[in-house]
Amino acid sequence: MSAIFVLIIISLIVAAGFLTAFFWAVGNGQYEDDYSPAVRMLWESAPAAPRQTPEAPRPADTDVSK
Repeated sequence: MSAIFVLIIISLIVAAGFLTAFFWAVGNGQYEDDYSPAVRMLWESAPAAPRQTPEAPRPADTDVSK
């Protein structure tokens, strides 16, 4: 029974920590800009360079009709 009380106390401490972190983030303006993350990809100035993959070696003769 005492293990349940310990787990409840630990969970309340963790919950209080998350609540404190949330209020800290709101107070520091972390949630102020809700528009630009949605359109950030439209503001990209240059497209990403395509990945260069090496070509697979080609067999010398693939014609099997001979």
